[in-house]
Amino acid sequence: MADTPNMVAAPAPRLHRGWRLFGFYTLAVLLTGAVSWLFADLLWRTGWSASRTVLLMLFTILFLFIALGCMHGVYGFFLRMFGTRWCITALKNYRDQDISGISTAVVFPIYNEDAVRVYEGLRATYESLAKTGRLECFDFFILSDSTNPDKQVEEERRWCDLVRELDALGRIYYRRRLANEGRKSGNVRDFLNAWGRRYRYFMVCDADSVMRGETLVELVKLMEAHPTAGMIQTVPAVVNAESLFGRLQQFANRLYAPVFIAGLNYWALNQGNYWGHNAIIRTDPFMQFCDLPQLPGRKPFGGQILSHDFVEAALMLRENREVWFAYDLEGSYEETPQGIIENAQRERRWCQGNLQHSLVLFARGLRGVSRLHLLLGISGYLAGPLWLAFLLTYNWIRWFQGHTGLSEIPPVQAYTPYLYLSGTAHALLIFIICMAFLMLPKVLALVELAYDTGRRRAFGGLERATVSVVAETIFSTLHAPLLMLWHTVFVITNLLGVSVAWSPQMREADGTAWSYAIRRHGWHTLIGLVWGWLMWRLGPSLFWWFTPVLAGMVLSIPLSVFTSRRSLGARARKLGLFLTPEEIVPPPELVALRANMKVHELTEDTSPRHPHAGLAEVVLDPYVNAIHVTLLREKQLNPVYAEQLAGLGVGTPKVRELGEKLLVAGPNKLTPAERLLVTSDANVMVWLHHEVWLRTGESLAPWWRASIRGYSRLDES
Repeated sequence: MADTPNMVAAPAPRLHRGWRLFGFYTLAVLLTGAVSWLFADLLWRTGWSASRTVLLMLFTILFLFIALGCMHGVYGFFLRMFGTRWCITALKNYRDQDISGISTAVVFPIYNEDAVRVYEGLRATYESLAKTGRLECFDFFILSDSTNPDKQVEEERRWCDLVRELDALGRIYYRRRLANEGRKSGNVRDFLNAWGRRYRYFMVCDADSVMRGETLVELVKLMEAHPTAGMIQTVPAVVNAESLFGRLQQFANRLYAPVFIAGLNYWALNQGNYWGHNAIIRTDPFMQFCDLPQLPGRKPFGGQILSHDFVEAALMLRENREVWFAYDLEGSYEETPQGIIENAQRERRWCQGNLQHSLVLFARGLRGVSRLHLLLGISGYLAGPLWLAFLLTYNWIRWFQGHTGLSEIPPVQAYTPYLYLSGTAHALLIFIICMAFLMLPKVLALVELAYDTGRRRAFGGLERATVSVVAETIFSTLHAPLLMLWHTVFVITNLLGVSVAWSPQMREADGTAWSYAIRRHGWHTLIGLVWGWLMWRLGPSLFWWFTPVLAGMVLSIPLSVFTSRRSLGARARKLGLFLTPEEIVPPPELVALRANMKVHELTEDTSPRHPHAGLAEVVLDPYVNAIHVTLLREKQLNPVYAEQLAGLGVGTPKVRELGEKLLVAGPNKLTPAERLLVTSDANVMVWLHHEVWLRTGESLAPWWRASIRGYSRLDES
């Protein structure tokens, strides 16, 4: 099998990579041409028209997307089955590399995240790394961009607690910037400007990332063994899913992704891509060459590049630095949204970022492979609108034939007369071919599972895995039309320069609330009902052809609610469905993470906090106040931060006046900017802590008196 460590392939010359790339995409194009020819013949049976030309063009583009996906699965399957590895881990022996004295920063950029989950993920990674004996080679950084004062205070307090519990002073750092420019990429850039020269490498994690210590050490050794490597991207395994939707996504990731990534790596080789997290990066070339430009024009296309990772990989490759997929390295984990609506919210952000790449696509100096990565990322979001356009164009043709009284002049003979098929059989043949290309990678993943005893046990056995694949395919069929409509809206609104606002997710104890699902999916349901009625009017046979598309729309509300249920996810696990290797044999890092999260649930008050609870805590609690003030004073020692603080007005009499207003009138009488200004002044925060405990009666706002009573009761308990 492909994962056998003894099977080592020799490095592939650049010429070989070029032929691989040519052969891979040529085969996909030839298959697309053959099937498009069949489809053209189907249209030719009833005569030609401009609308049929549009339909053929849309079909060709969409089938090319299908063929490319299928080719990734087919190539990956054969590579894994027959033991041919073209991965950076197979090029040379790297495990004997000495990394003593080599410094690596592990950074966790966060933005208003669940602080408990972030810090427990960091704890699990830190403790796993400590077991390797290589802890001295790594430092950890929480890079906060949080704008919510409650989140800021909680992050500071939990950081101090974590450092004390792990005895990690000088190993785990917390840093919050004052100006949130450039989002995540700007956060990392700001960190590198201040700290980057101290580290040869840095490892970027997401807020929900967990890394095995051995994997971190191996990544550093790989970078040492390959001096021309600029980035090495791991393939994170999706873990810790509880809802039915999350478990479906987790199962699909663990079963199908290895096959697809092996196929992707086949033609990309050392010109791979970067996905923004769970990757190790060589610091010096990244700082030199990967500073992102501002795109010309107005938002959403102009301005800051949102999907920075693809572009940073392209800039690294432009400077002759290699980017690899270490797809066979285990021990890299991430989490996934637990509901359909949450997943769509994430897709909304990714869509805008990927569409921006259309302005980067023709940038000077980029390698052709980089342009290909960018193009594939853009195509992932254009497929939905193109599929919708295809369906609507076909509906128009059928309506035109049935209601105008006009008929096309039939051709003298068919374009492919040797088929000898009726029109219905011809259409059915094309449908079967399309479904076969879509399903083939899943079937091949099951075939590989059947031949690999170890992986078969890791997925609960072949029978359960097969049932899970069938169930996941049914769900994907229902989910696809929703993504089609969402992606269409996302693309259109981006083209119009309109931002789609999302209200906060409304969740019940066991998943998405029905009322919220109705608001978010009501238009899906309405479109499905109206479209279905129109299809029935055009002809019952046409209606039944469209049933898979219409069913997902009509059932969108219950589908979204029920798949978000953790209880249904637990029931599926009890039945042995959607099992993954990390559930059959949980890694120690995930076991520790879940245990610590459970402790927090049992020992801490998880009820919603009242507004401005973080502000009350940082003013009233001497421990939290001391942490906050110490971090502010540390910022004043840095000339860059000191200048930013001065620019905000910190240290001026105005801040003391706002502090007095805060005490007398309460936090609601201050604007968010004014509250930020007050909490950014170390001297005022010390003064507030003393004043709030010394003042009595009407000299304090009722909000403060209530907060003091609540704090006193909490302290007594």
